[in-house]
Amino acid sequence: MTWNLWWRFGPWEERQAPIAAVVAEQDPDILLLQEVWGADGSSAAHVLADAVGGYVALSEDTSPAGGVGFHNAIISRWPLVDVASHALPDGRGDPSHRRVLAATSLTPWGPWPVLTTHLEYRFHQSAVRTAQATRMLAVVAERRGTPETDLPPIIGGDFNAVPDSDEIRMLTGRGPGPIDGLVLSDSWEHAGDGPGATWRSDNPYQEGTTWPNRRLDYVFVSWPRPKPVGNPVSVHLAGDHPVDGVWPSDHAAVVADLVTPDLAAL
Repeated sequence: MTWNLWWRFGPWEERQAPIAAVVAEQDPDILLLQEVWGADGSSAAHVLADAVGGYVALSEDTSPAGGVGFHNAIISRWPLVDVASHALPDGRGDPSHRRVLAATSLTPWGPWPVLTTHLEYRFHQSAVRTAQATRMLAVVAERRGTPETDLPPIIGGDFNAVPDSDEIRMLTGRGPGPIDGLVLSDSWEHAGDGPGATWRSDNPYQEGTTWPNRRLDYVFVSWPRPKPVGNPVSVHLAGDHPVDGVWPSDHAAVVADLVTPDLAAL
């Protein structure tokens, strides 16, 4: 499951219980988060993990003004090791406050690489997102083992880009990619139903926005992979309606079920 939690924007205190309720309902093995607040030695991810269980990895604070932290995070049902946070480039090619957070989850099927990221949001900055996606793909390449035999990296995030954008086309093999023999499968394309918009006009936090409904959030799986392990078999949105009258976030979450080695053997 991947979800942008909208930091401490809007009625953030009221939103915490609805966020926890959605996560508890979905009960993901791996939760890949963006816009996670951090303060006083805790974070939104740690609060969630305390409520629903799991191990936490948190990127460093990249909030430019200090104070309440701005993080990516991973919550895993199983222990996380080899945690590393990597800076993504800005428009000049210098390190920005954007990050890709990578870790390895010690699953029952073996060490499984998992990553979360959050790309530049401005409508017109496709070139910056392309550079950031290129750097992210290099981290994926560093994390994967032997593509034909090892568990494939799972990547979730708010990419702030629609499926036919240059940056997503590059990642999914529709355009030239920077790493030969590595592309990403978009789980919604495999098993989603309908447009899958995660930025939605029915969300009241979008009132006044000039952006149309868009699919910006993705669960990807690296390819090639040991078929059918990692293949998406179902995918749906969550957090796309109010809970007890409160919308949890300005983004909907994406939840994907992937084939594990025990299912592949059936």
